[in-house]
Amino acid sequence: MKLRALLDMPELRLEIVTGGDLLDRVITWVVTTDLPEPGRYLRGRELVLTGLVWRSGPADSEVFVRALAEAGVSALAAWDLARGTIPDDLVDACRRHRIPLFKVPEDVAFATVTEEVVRHLSGARAADLTAVLDRHRRLVAGMSEGAGLGAVLDLVGRDLGMRCWVLTATGRVVAGPPGAPDGAALARAFLTAPRLPHHLAASGVSVFPVAEDTTSRVADWFVACEGDHADWPAERRALTTELAAIAALERARLDDRLSAEGRLAQELVRLVVSAAAADEIVPRLELAGLDPHGSYVAVAATGRGTLRPGELRSVLGEVMPVPRPVVGLLDDEAVALVPMPGGPVPDVAASVRTALAALAPGLAGAGIAVGVSDVAGAGGLRGAVDEARYARRLASGRADPVCVVRHDELATHVLLLATVPEDVRQMFKVRLLDPLRRYDEVHKADLIRTLETFLQNSGSWTRCAEQLHLHVNSVRYRIQRIQDLTGRDLARLEDRVDFFLALRLS
Repeated sequence: MKLRALLDMPELRLEIVTGGDLLDRVITWVVTTDLPEPGRYLRGRELVLTGLVWRSGPADSEVFVRALAEAGVSALAAWDLARGTIPDDLVDACRRHRIPLFKVPEDVAFATVTEEVVRHLSGARAADLTAVLDRHRRLVAGMSEGAGLGAVLDLVGRDLGMRCWVLTATGRVVAGPPGAPDGAALARAFLTAPRLPHHLAASGVSVFPVAEDTTSRVADWFVACEGDHADWPAERRALTTELAAIAALERARLDDRLSAEGRLAQELVRLVVSAAAADEIVPRLELAGLDPHGSYVAVAATGRGTLRPGELRSVLGEVMPVPRPVVGLLDDEAVALVPMPGGPVPDVAASVRTALAALAPGLAGAGIAVGVSDVAGAGGLRGAVDEARYARRLASGRADPVCVVRHDELATHVLLLATVPEDVRQMFKVRLLDPLRRYDEVHKADLIRTLETFLQNSGSWTRCAEQLHLHVNSVRYRIQRIQDLTGRDLARLEDRVDFFLALRLS
């Protein structure tokens, strides 16, 4: 599909801002991102959609667009809902890097753009499915959440006599008729099958991926249909392909990263992490449908291996013990704010650990590290998020494919640091460690590592020298240099504690 075809889609009303001479470029997929440097998550020839959440100033546009150009992106479509415009610096950057830029109308959702473009990319449909797809498009556009996909599956079952369901990788049924097979068993088969589609003889069901080429299994949906796919005629096999394409559209529509709700969640998480004032956070909580007087648990997660941040965000939202939590991305880290119900407080860490353990067989060399905070009020969200992120760092240091660390596994000094304002922590760290970092950069002296090893060995010159493979006199020289640069005395307990805390803040 060529870029010029976008201008012929009346539902989208896209306008070309710059790059009108490049409209013969080909699009192979659509990606929505608000990462400041998204290049490593792109494969080339995408139409990238962005709401400019990453932009804090003109210099950011150059970094973002350069990443798109280096990744081979075909075009960019953008609109800043908050500012009501496309900044001139973004237009200039696109012109310099020869990235065609489209303006998305304010009243057209990114989900609509994704759906329409992906629908055109799917190519010609089989004649007996045209009505199904047309009906599905109308249902998705005009009916409540989930109704469109359910109606299509009902139509397939009624008209073609084949019962089908759409499920998440955790086994949750997204849509389908009553009487679905055991979702957990289907999910295990989907996650562990060496090849898809796969037939489960025990339940008489075949499972198909929704987006096998673009999404990790743990973040994907799958279609389950009665019967053994190996015995089906070509028409029925084609039908499951079409159902998977429809499910992909529905998942894109429900992806809250593309919605106002998802953008609000992203903004709320960033505000909390930036230590914004309560009068900024409370209105965002209310807009997100959360109680500013309620209690919350913060959950932080990072992925290892092939799991992308956007997929991690989807997985984290899926394994939460409450539906549709507030989830945002901080670079490669996903952070969720989980509202606690009245009455007994659920064990969030246990629920997340159980759900992720079920997903572990599908990680295939990847991994997920999670940290869970204690319960906190709205006024203590910053401390809760810091606590969760500290716990996540501890989890990241462990070798398990799935590791969940609770707040009560943290050392008491970590809990203390989580309550200290960011500006105070930054000043404390800079004052103690920056002289050593600058010296190391100039002289390659490794003072920071020496200091850390010295403290880890409780000030033992001999053990520190052995661990660093140095002579004791070399260690003494380095420690003296550290003391000279910082004005501190490592023979004093107070100064050792200060250095230890500063290193933990790094």
